[in-house]
Amino acid sequence: MLDVLAKLLKALNSESAPGQIAAAFSLSLIVALTPTFSFHNLLILLIALVVRINFSAFIVGFAFFSLIAWFTDPYAARLGESLLMNPGLQDTWTALYQSDFWRMTAFNHSLVLGGLVIGLVAFVPVLLLSRVLINLYRHRVLSWVSKLKVVQLVKASRFYGLYQSLTE
Repeated sequence: MLDVLAKLLKALNSESAPGQIAAAFSLSLIVALTPTFSFHNLLILLIALVVRINFSAFIVGFAFFSLIAWFTDPYAARLGESLLMNPGLQDTWTALYQSDFWRMTAFNHSLVLGGLVIGLVAFVPVLLLSRVLINLYRHRVLSWVSKLKVVQLVKASRFYGLYQSLTE
């Protein structure tokens, strides 16, 4: 896990696009809020592997949002149950359940449906917020840390030069 965190910090400190890291966090949100072995999570993992995102940010985001999901699961289950029990949607759920594809998605389970709805609703706000936070980190925190005397001493050392040549 420390290796993944080191890769995430390297990505945050690099010139990689903040949108790639933010997209990784947003996709990991959906995966973390729903049961792990769901069909839509396989699709999101496929998207994460095909689209150019930072995979270490995806893993760290999954771990972080899984902790949050532990607290939100009762609310997600209630939301899913209210959607499944809504009389106006009964015909829709019945028609979807008649198809093998929709039966495979397991949307008839309240936690899957509620977690997916919460994840989809929170996708854009998490994407925008994480992008803003990454930019703030790069412009304020990183520049402040690089001005510290300790950091300047470490960067001036031969060991740091050797480290930089090995990491490139």
